[in-house]
Amino acid sequence: MDWDNARIFLAIYRKGTLRSAAAFLDIDQATVGRRLNALEASLGARLFLRTPSGYLATPAGELAVTAAELMEHAALQFQREMQGIDNRLSGTVRVATSDTIASHSVLGAMQRLHVMHPEIRVVLSTSTEISNLTRREAELAVRTLKPTSPDLISRHLARRSMGLYANPAYLSQRGMPVPGNGMQGHDIIVYQGSVAPRHKEKLCLEPIANARVAIEVNSGMVMLDAARRGMGVAELPCHMADGDPQLTRVWPERVDHYEVWLVMHTDLSRSARVRATADAIIATFAEEE
Repeated sequence: MDWDNARIFLAIYRKGTLRSAAAFLDIDQATVGRRLNALEASLGARLFLRTPSGYLATPAGELAVTAAELMEHAALQFQREMQGIDNRLSGTVRVATSDTIASHSVLGAMQRLHVMHPEIRVVLSTSTEISNLTRREAELAVRTLKPTSPDLISRHLARRSMGLYANPAYLSQRGMPVPGNGMQGHDIIVYQGSVAPRHKEKLCLEPIANARVAIEVNSGMVMLDAARRGMGVAELPCHMADGDPQLTRVWPERVDHYEVWLVMHTDLSRSARVRATADAIIATFAEEE
């Protein structure tokens, strides 16, 4: 198995369909299918079961995953090491963060970077999922979770506050929530469980057992807009919600905190374009504090 075939095999294994694997690899679906058929023919084994719900690994396929991931590790390590000694202030840098952090902070940092180094092209991805830096899904990430992997280095960027907010018209109709009664009589806007498991029990440290969930979202910007529209009470970053004419702070004394971290792979910390991008992010967050 060569690396080109191995990476296609891994993409199908991880994404579950030829179409999703092709989109992930940025190649056409027919090529993915042909390469898989050729790989199976060369190995003399069926690696996937083709089912209506997607491609499921056979026992042979599960065995092949281990070998393919070892190849992936070696190939990506080689790529990172080569990038790490690249002194050019040009080329592509992939940055991953959430939509709210991007809107409030990271876009400003990328504007700063573009003015200073216009030949650096940024590919910015916003999601509540944690990008895998070891697999090169991004070179840099701005996260609210400090990494534990020894291959990753992190820098603390900010400590930010969260509070409870609702539209003034909503509060006029429903009244201000009463602390300690589980948000009884109120609608709430929460993250989906896969994004923020804590929202199943509390918002900003307040139990929500008696509240009615109006909507579950997987985007901070959608949550902000839902609160503005009067759909219920939401836990929002204070730096985004304070001063918003469409929002009123519920219990101003109630506050929770979260940390923001800049994360990169150790091997890429010496790359000039990655370092320049990191410096722009660090400088922008420092100005905001």
